[in-house]
Amino acid sequence: MERRFEVRMRAVLAECEVPAQVFQGMQERLHEFARPFVLRLARVEQIEHAGRYLTGLVSGLETKNVESIAYLHDQERRQLQAFVGQSPWDHRPLLEELARQVGQDLGEPDGVLVFDPSAFPKSGRDSVGVARQWCGRLGKVDNCQVGVYLGYVSRREHALVDARLYLPEEWARDRIRRRKCGVPSSVRFRTRHELALEMLLDKRSLLPHAWVAGDDEMGRSTWFRRQLADLQEQYLLAVPSNTIVRDLRAPLPSRADPRRKRAFEQVRLWAAALPATAWTKIDVRDGHRGPLLVEAVKTRVVAKTDRRRIGPEETLVVLRAAQDDGSWKYDYYLSNARVETPLAEFARVAKAEHRIEECLQRSKSEAGLADYEVRNWVGWHHHQTLSLIATWFLVQEARRGKKIHAGADSPTSPCGPVEVDRRRLRRAYHGTHRTRPHATLATNSTGATVSLEISQPIGALND
Repeated sequence: MERRFEVRMRAVLAECEVPAQVFQGMQERLHEFARPFVLRLARVEQIEHAGRYLTGLVSGLETKNVESIAYLHDQERRQLQAFVGQSPWDHRPLLEELARQVGQDLGEPDGVLVFDPSAFPKSGRDSVGVARQWCGRLGKVDNCQVGVYLGYVSRREHALVDARLYLPEEWARDRIRRRKCGVPSSVRFRTRHELALEMLLDKRSLLPHAWVAGDDEMGRSTWFRRQLADLQEQYLLAVPSNTIVRDLRAPLPSRADPRRKRAFEQVRLWAAALPATAWTKIDVRDGHRGPLLVEAVKTRVVAKTDRRRIGPEETLVVLRAAQDDGSWKYDYYLSNARVETPLAEFARVAKAEHRIEECLQRSKSEAGLADYEVRNWVGWHHHQTLSLIATWFLVQEARRGKKIHAGADSPTSPCGPVEVDRRRLRRAYHGTHRTRPHATLATNSTGATVSLEISQPIGALND
């Protein structure tokens, strides 16, 4: 091996080392971390089961369902199954506590609330909410459940704070299936956008923010964008490439044209017709992952609504990034923010919108978000709630580990914060807990810089 590669390999391996003190006292910290959540439960046995379930979710189990977690604690599974799938404890106070903690620890005035639907492939038709619908994980229409998630993103970190199960119309009308899966009589059919608005109204006071963001499924709805504007929320929402807009800054047709109106066109065609000089380069720096160079452009538009009418004035933002094959990847957004908003700020929020995918992947791979085997309404919400709480604990432990690695009194390495191996954090619990329960924003001719470096982490909430 050449010396330069050997030196680099040693440096990389050194960065991957996790100090032993990261793992010291983890069980005690989990116990203290869980306290404000489990104390919101009414009965002693519920508190004990919740502690055991959280321990299983942050453990090194391959599959984190009730049976595996019960086996981890050398317990018979029926009691834990009843706690998750039948016990009538209210999950909402726990999610409220989660949002309060996330807002307190990660909150920044310009934080971003991000909404994203996520599908869970399922076989059969008996599990609550299962229907043939779009499943992003499979890339096609198939049998699945869909949850709508709310994430919070700041420069410090990002985390999921709430979830709602989407109940398709066929389920909302089927009394037999509803009764079998315990769907409350008060639950009616609500679109994914309505579920997102419910979460926004429930949690926005707990989460400091200046923006609401979402993918093109959320942004395609004119109604949703109008509702956000009426709630005085500033949004930047992705929209499909075939969204039809009229550029209000485009030159008017010649005087010979009696209509003298600017034409409507798809956003992808509008962006493709722009000259190279119209684009502004933005260098989005992301710590140890290296720089990401994108190009951006904005203008003032009116868009065609869902019913082919003309909507209110909005700002169209287009970001593009060069691909390995020399092509460009385009992302299109509509916003009610002032057009004077710097492109670098739009780019920061757009990047935050993509963070929710990392949140979902982290919860699924590290805290068993998709490992549930419950079929009813109560069980789904119970498992999801405890999984989001477990993920938040792992986030806190990772931030604590970064602080220890950097040194309590020393600056972070110039190479950026070191990512703590969360698998090792989880393995620390496996088999050992049997019975216990920025950014400076600037835009100029040379490009802008958006700093999203994670700030110094904090310790456990109750240390």
